[in-house]
Amino acid sequence: MLTEIIIAVSALIVSGFVTYLIWNRLLAKKKEAIVREAETEAEVIRKEKILQAKEKFLQLKTDHEKMFNEKNSKLLQAENKLKQRETTFSQKFEEFQRKQREVDTIRENLSNQLALVDKRTEELERLHRTQVDKLEAISGLSAEEAKAQLIESLKAEAKTEAMSYINEIMDEAKMTAQKEAKRVVVNTIQRVATESAIENSVTVFHIDSDEIKGRIIGREGRNIRALEAATGVEIIVDDTPEAIILSAFDPVRREIARLALHQLVTDGRIHPARIEEIVQKTQKQIEEEIIEIGKRTAIDMGIHGLHPELIRLVGKMKYRSSYGQNLLQHSREVANLCAIMATELGLNAKLAKRAGLLHDIGKVPDDEPELPHAVLGMKLAEKYKEKPEVCNAIGSHHDETEMTTLIAPIVQVCDAISGARPGARREVVESYIKRLKELENLAMNYPGVTKTFAIQAGRELRVIVGSEKVSDEEAASLSYDIAKKIQDDMTYPGQVKITVIRETRAISYAK
Repeated sequence: MLTEIIIAVSALIVSGFVTYLIWNRLLAKKKEAIVREAETEAEVIRKEKILQAKEKFLQLKTDHEKMFNEKNSKLLQAENKLKQRETTFSQKFEEFQRKQREVDTIRENLSNQLALVDKRTEELERLHRTQVDKLEAISGLSAEEAKAQLIESLKAEAKTEAMSYINEIMDEAKMTAQKEAKRVVVNTIQRVATESAIENSVTVFHIDSDEIKGRIIGREGRNIRALEAATGVEIIVDDTPEAIILSAFDPVRREIARLALHQLVTDGRIHPARIEEIVQKTQKQIEEEIIEIGKRTAIDMGIHGLHPELIRLVGKMKYRSSYGQNLLQHSREVANLCAIMATELGLNAKLAKRAGLLHDIGKVPDDEPELPHAVLGMKLAEKYKEKPEVCNAIGSHHDETEMTTLIAPIVQVCDAISGARPGARREVVESYIKRLKELENLAMNYPGVTKTFAIQAGRELRVIVGSEKVSDEEAASLSYDIAKKIQDDMTYPGQVKITVIRETRAISYAK
């Protein structure tokens, strides 16, 4: 048993040793294969790196040659430029030397001429002294005494001629100034004349039928009393068919009453509570419209930076008239006139236009103080931080305060122009119509005149003549004669244009 165990152990040991030897040999062979494979891969990698290095070298070499060629090209260009500059400089230098030689020649000639002039000057002085000595001997006066007498006589003669010349210049300047002033004023009037809006102290409210009058009056007159109390307007319901008269001197109140009455009639519900509600809404609407009109006017006129209260007063002018002339239209017209005149005179046109637009804001205050409107307008402008030039122009346009700027007389003149131009104010309607009729009748007195029409508020007179009675040459003469007659016999602001129309008509009948 022991022997078998020893044999088995020995066999096990031998087999293990043999296995170890076999395993070592296998590992050695595998190691050799791995080493050979690694050597092969390393050789491949080495060859690839060599190829890459060669390619990189070739690329660098190509880039270097390209850069070298570029630098050579730039150097050649720079060298060519330098050669061109050198050539140009050489040419200029030769030109300079040529001119220098010419200058030297001219200088030499001038020196010779100066020497000759000096010599002749000496001879002239010698001859002059000789002549003076002879004249002194003949006249018995020294040169200084003769000079003094000559100066006195020339001085008196020059003074007389200078005074005469100055007087002529002054007369001519006065005539030219008057003519130029008239031209500026007339052209300005013609450029900005606008339509006038005639407003009265009453507004007629039209209704569809007389039945609505009873509903407006209400039971025992309560509706009409509520409406009058809410608006401050007298409502006259008389026998005029399909019309109600709203009477008040405040145009804003009349407009509020008209709009409120229109809404009440359209709605159909007319009672005191509804009347007060509608009147309040209408007042708010009119106030918003006034502000919007003021803003739009300022934008249209190109006037910026006005205080909101001044904008409201400008908008309020739309509902105010003066002598039948709408106040807002008048103020816009005055502003345009002021801008044109200020431009003609080289003054600040924007400041003049601003003063022209605001010159009558004293006519539309919220309260009614006992102050002239010009002074009140000046105080309002000062209150709302307007410039002193604008405030002075507003306050002095009716001479209530002293004028301290050049813009002030411009505003005053333009205010007068706007109010005095033909058709601007109501004047008295009868006298205005009478003046237009006189204008037409004056032209009708000439032979050959068939019809006359005064248009553009009397600024133009169109005269139609018969072609068989008046020739073209006579038409031109007639236009001049009528203009001269109007100028001599009539009084009118601005200018009147006379247009003579001679029409030839040929009439035939086809039967």
